[in-house]
Amino acid sequence: MSVGFKPYLFEFTRRQARRPTDAASEQHRVAIVGGGITGLTAALELARLGVPSVVIEADETVCYGSRAICFSRRTLEIFDRIGILEPVLAKGLPWEGGRSFYRDQEVLHFRMPHDDNQKLPPMVNLQQYYVEEYLVQAAGRSRGLVDIRWGSRVKSSLAADGHVTLDIEATGSGERYSIVADHVIACDGGRSTMRESLGLHLQGTAYEGRYVIADIELDTALPTERLAWFDPPSNPGSTILMHKQPDGIWRIDYQLGDDEDGEEAVKPENVLPRIQAHLTMMGETGAWSPLWISLYKANALTLESYRHGRVFFAGDAAHLVPIFGVRGANSAIDDVDNLAWKLALVIQGGAHDSLLDSYSQERVFATHENLKSGMKSTEFMAPPTFAFRTMRQAVLSLAVSTPAVSSLINPRQTSAISYTASPLNAASGEDASFHRGPAAGAVLASVPVLHAQSGQAQATVQAWMTDLVKPGQFLVLHFHGKAGSQQQAQAAQALASAVEEINQDGIAISLLPVLHGTVADHAGAALLDPLGRAHELYDALAGAVYLVRPDGHVLARWRAPTAGMLRNAVTDALQGATKNSGAA
Repeated sequence: MSVGFKPYLFEFTRRQARRPTDAASEQHRVAIVGGGITGLTAALELARLGVPSVVIEADETVCYGSRAICFSRRTLEIFDRIGILEPVLAKGLPWEGGRSFYRDQEVLHFRMPHDDNQKLPPMVNLQQYYVEEYLVQAAGRSRGLVDIRWGSRVKSSLAADGHVTLDIEATGSGERYSIVADHVIACDGGRSTMRESLGLHLQGTAYEGRYVIADIELDTALPTERLAWFDPPSNPGSTILMHKQPDGIWRIDYQLGDDEDGEEAVKPENVLPRIQAHLTMMGETGAWSPLWISLYKANALTLESYRHGRVFFAGDAAHLVPIFGVRGANSAIDDVDNLAWKLALVIQGGAHDSLLDSYSQERVFATHENLKSGMKSTEFMAPPTFAFRTMRQAVLSLAVSTPAVSSLINPRQTSAISYTASPLNAASGEDASFHRGPAAGAVLASVPVLHAQSGQAQATVQAWMTDLVKPGQFLVLHFHGKAGSQQQAQAAQALASAVEEINQDGIAISLLPVLHGTVADHAGAALLDPLGRAHELYDALAGAVYLVRPDGHVLARWRAPTAGMLRNAVTDALQGATKNSGAA
């Protein structure tokens, strides 16, 4: 249910449906159902790995209206790899924290983790239609690896004989044809046709709390931060959220009462006075215009498995998470980032099909972690029972006079999920011997380093650890410490030999020494850690090794691994499940 007012400043380009052939059936390695932010990201992830895909999208433009607006640091890292970070940062509004108010008193001022080790801000606000447009433009630069079929809808699907057949209808002409794909990624949203065709159902909790979502154009000097009001004088009994977006737009979400009718609540004559009352309460006197109104209901739902044979579910087709903590689009992008490198390796013959099972195992785990945090936030933002309402009232009342209670109001913004129980994590890993740094399953921690390409100080370039992930490659980081020794030199040579052997087996893996200093006395590429910040952050004494997956998650870390440990960790992961690889 939505109402349009003044148009957005963004130019929505209409794309025409296109078919490259007149054949009744087409063959593809990968078909992606849904060309929104999830499907387009999946297509670009596969393209950077050399895998072509066809994207089936029912609409003829990128999304319209108020959708996802907050993109996390982890998502920005992924955007960097697929080539859209520059326009996202140029247009988006970075932010680091926010404020919460009880009635008209501030009870929380939170800051997300951020320091000078970080290349990217904790969060950037940008309308989803901008992000999708940047993804479409990047697809146009993919040298034909991404084929977007606008104005096309999947009517049915059938999996048989080692492939999946999709029945496609052009929404304008009614033309029908079929696509036969080796693999299908279902990114077709909360009302997924693919999910329905397989007879699958989301399971979990549907909350009674409902929110009106409104975009307004507002003339104001307010900074970019998350703003939340509980029981504000402008709308007693309600909860109100506000986020600043580019183009002078503000997203306002406010909670409806249990006795309010949803259809009546989104009518302009009911929405606009509530918004005006709140702006007046804030002291905002600038001109404003409505752009969009819709209704939202919180859900915490997921499929039990995201892999069903050759069909993989991602984003809202796989799970629906509450908007509080901005986990929707961010978790969807994490889904396809996890899947793409695994699917590419299997398609290209570099890994066993069982590796694809780990996509579901890891991302279902991630969804449950997201749902835990999202449900806690939802139960505070929109209390489902009298008991929750009473608890929230007590916390808010105490927070006015007792700052220590304010942490209970923290909105739990999204953060990168660690796959702590992943079947890919090496059994020989030595997490217990490290006091800091990313453990197996966690993403690389950001820290600035110098990348020396030729071993000479003048040939170095500024880089961050999170930049080092290369398409489809495993990465070995070998920390050398301040001073070398004969034993360390021998260990380095053994690691180099192991990496070379793994490469000769057809597995893409690279070795980067991390040297504590400013000059690389190393013949090949190396990382320089002038101030020792990387060694400190990673708790890396001389000889420590981090093995990193193609998606930037740590596969294992050791104090001084043997060549056999490294080789077994990689080869076991490519089989989809680790064995006891502790032997040399």
